[in-house]
Amino acid sequence: MTGHQVVIAGGGPTGLVLAAELALAGVDVAIVERRTSQDLPGARAGGLHSRTIEVFDQRGIAGRFLAEGQVAQVAGFARNRLDVSDFPTRHPYGLGLWQKHIERILAGWVAELPVTIHRGCEVTGLAQDDGGVDVVLSDGRKLRADYVAGCDGGRSLVRKASGIGFPGWDPTTSSLIAEVEMAQEPEWGIHPDAFGIHSFGRLEYEIRGGEVVYKDEGPVGVMVTEERVGPAGEPTLKDLSEALIAVCGTDFGVHSPLWISRFTDATRQAAAYRNRRILLAGDAAHVHAPDGGQGLNIGVQDAVNLGWKLAQVVKGISPQSLLDTYHSERHPVAARVLRNTMAQTALRRPDDRIKAVGEVISELLSMDEPRRRFAAMQSGLDIHYDVGEGHPLLGRRMPDLDLITSDNELRVFTLLHEARPVLLNLGEPGSFDSTQLPERVRLIDAQHEGPWELPLLGEVTAPEAVLIRPDGYVAWVGDRDKQGLAEALGAWFGQPVPS
Repeated sequence: MTGHQVVIAGGGPTGLVLAAELALAGVDVAIVERRTSQDLPGARAGGLHSRTIEVFDQRGIAGRFLAEGQVAQVAGFARNRLDVSDFPTRHPYGLGLWQKHIERILAGWVAELPVTIHRGCEVTGLAQDDGGVDVVLSDGRKLRADYVAGCDGGRSLVRKASGIGFPGWDPTTSSLIAEVEMAQEPEWGIHPDAFGIHSFGRLEYEIRGGEVVYKDEGPVGVMVTEERVGPAGEPTLKDLSEALIAVCGTDFGVHSPLWISRFTDATRQAAAYRNRRILLAGDAAHVHAPDGGQGLNIGVQDAVNLGWKLAQVVKGISPQSLLDTYHSERHPVAARVLRNTMAQTALRRPDDRIKAVGEVISELLSMDEPRRRFAAMQSGLDIHYDVGEGHPLLGRRMPDLDLITSDNELRVFTLLHEARPVLLNLGEPGSFDSTQLPERVRLIDAQHEGPWELPLLGEVTAPEAVLIRPDGYVAWVGDRDKQGLAEALGAWFGQPVPS
């Protein structure tokens, strides 16, 4: 039986990022992925929000995505585009980039790290005990792991095998999406009608002056709302043809599908993100309608929140209770996404009264304060974890300040490339030299000139020192008196290494 410290079921964006986070912390991690390669048929998710780009910037890989994607304002609520260009971030925008490219880039990053990938098979059984988890694979092999992470999608076998409930709401509507050839050219763009919302566009396009300009040839991307909720099985070309005829009166001579898929507004969330040695992340922990393009993004952010915590528990640095903070921090984030996607789904319904509500929402979102609040929510820039009372920075992401050290000039995010916690001293140099620190915590003396600004909150008082978690969130704020520092270090990063 092959052993790993952590086995991850599922090699999509969430699983890949979690594997990278664990590998950066020196954990023996393996991915089990049913696909034989990283190739992904279909469009799936179509981009990254601002906070996710920041996450990748913290690991030094944001440029890989920016080089291939289309920078644009992608945050939106109920078809109202929400501009984040005035937000205090180095990435006040989103990125248009299909999931198949996002996965390819992530897989390239993971290939540079010591991560084992078992391809062409999937997890079919689990049994956990006090010492670990036995994992059965579809090809008959067995793995032994200290912990298992289920990143295996909305129908997660890991979640089902763990006994974790998945309460929520059944679908009320479904849509087909596909890449096909068409004998006749449809009207490009998005078209709401009595059935719902439908769209047509070529897969190859450019954004010029904020407008989408399609190429003259190539496959057509189709989304069509079905007359009634479709069955759970895989949709066919006949299903797509019938749906198009019902909506448009013609199927435009649709043929030669590259792929066809169905999505619904089913909305569910795992009752717990952890059952002893089994954890859930991404779609295995939460499913919802795709409105707002939030699913992939919160899955990646799940992984970055979980990775360093799980690594410390696996390596005996922290007790298992640290993993409870993964649920307490991330469950509310997804619950809020479920709420806002359900609201957006309701606003899509073809009803004159709902249309009137949508018009009122649009008026509200045209005002600056509602726009800023909703834009921050949709882009992930307003996330605040409860790590205690005090300075406004506590529990919020650390601003990516320009720093001056005795050696060079650098950015805060550069300090996080290795996924290590950082004690950043911005006061008198040497004030923390005598502080006993846990092994992975880096002490950096630096200076910063200029204001500190946070999304929604605006300018905040510049502190003398901050303790930054590997995921970029602030765990402690203080000064040379170090009040509460020892407790914060012990709670988040284990006991200090004796001198």
